[in-house]
Amino acid sequence: MSDQRGTAGQRPRRRAEQLLGAPATPAPEKPVHTRREAPPPLRWAAAVVGLEAVLIGAGAVVLLYLTLTSTPDSLPRAIAEVVFVALGAILLGAAARGLARVAGWARGPVIVLQILLGLLAFTAAFQEQRPLIGLPVLVLAATVLYLLATPASRLAYAERSES
Repeated sequence: MSDQRGTAGQRPRRRAEQLLGAPATPAPEKPVHTRREAPPPLRWAAAVVGLEAVLIGAGAVVLLYLTLTSTPDSLPRAIAEVVFVALGAILLGAAARGLARVAGWARGPVIVLQILLGLLAFTAAFQEQRPLIGLPVLVLAATVLYLLATPASRLAYAERSES
């Protein structure tokens, strides 16, 4: 019973403290991070990537409609194609939000996806003779890559990595 009363100058220990140990000291306060506002070229790039996400999402809906109203050679493969296009739209939408917040993870995937979209658009426009589809996508991809390469956009990510 002597350990419940405590020693001189200490408060008596409760049974829960005896069984589970003393409570931890409170954690130090978290530092307040101020979120820097994205520079105009980065906001424009985020808007264009968001537009691409909406257009690709609409393409996924059209692809789903065409899959359901026609007789594809392989239904599972056609559904998988719709799912992949929809996932691409979701990824681009998340990346657009990340660009607007100057999130470090967003820039790399956007650059890779823009290069892939540019290659697909080039193929559609010039090799498949579909310039009405390929050229607008090529212009959007080139616009995003240009906006991400501007000094203000690069500086926003450089300042973010320093802090």
